[in-house]
Amino acid sequence: MIAVIAEVTVKAGAGAEFEAVVADLIEQIKANEPGNLTYQLVRSRTDAEHYRFFELYADDAAVEAHGRSDHFRAAGKLMAPLLAGAPKIEYFTAV
Repeated sequence: MIAVIAEVTVKAGAGAEFEAVVADLIEQIKANEPGNLTYQLVRSRTDAEHYRFFELYADDAAVEAHGRSDHFRAAGKLMAPLLAGAPKIEYFTAV
């Protein structure tokens, strides 16, 4: 299994819109990506603009399919103007 943790910070006041975009994305992932096992957005309890995505995939092919998916690309275009900077993304292998 492959885990992905992506850390993002949104611009002040953009949290609700960002969360709405991600909620729609998660619905699309659940409906269209059988190799995605978990896709969860969490918000910091101390900084309302700071988020992390916790993602779990069956294998590398599922990670690649996610990145190429139309719904992920469309959501990325909607999220980009809401972000305060580039996301920090880390990849892990389950042990």
